[in-house]
Amino acid sequence: MSAPVLRVARPTLDFELLRRFYCDGLGFELSSSFSDHVGFDGWILGHPRALYHLEFTRHPDVKVVRSPTHEHQLVFYLPGLAEWRVAVARMRAAGCTEVEAFNPWWRERGATFEDADGYRVVLFNAEWSR
Repeated sequence: MSAPVLRVARPTLDFELLRRFYCDGLGFELSSSFSDHVGFDGWILGHPRALYHLEFTRHPDVKVVRSPTHEHQLVFYLPGLAEWRVAVARMRAAGCTEVEAFNPWWRERGATFEDADGYRVVLFNAEWSR
């Protein structure tokens, strides 16, 4: 069985602000977009070699409100210190908003950023292990 592909989908208030955060900051690429697909506009962002991507949508009849908590976050494990430092610097250079992580575990070796819709991304300097 091949590995499943993960798509995280959610509505957004502003495609352009998210493009700067996820593409300029995190290095994602716009892999696809759609307009008026059953009433929805959307962007799909991801890394070319990753088995995950993010989908952001907008619908004219849906009012998107900032509803995430401080624990609505994506965590990216970056094991190499140099790689982690480059990723954090890229986020800062892109003007991404750095915030203090609510959970002290993520503060230990991580940097947390909040996107325009209030969702958080943690860049964590550690290797993932089960």
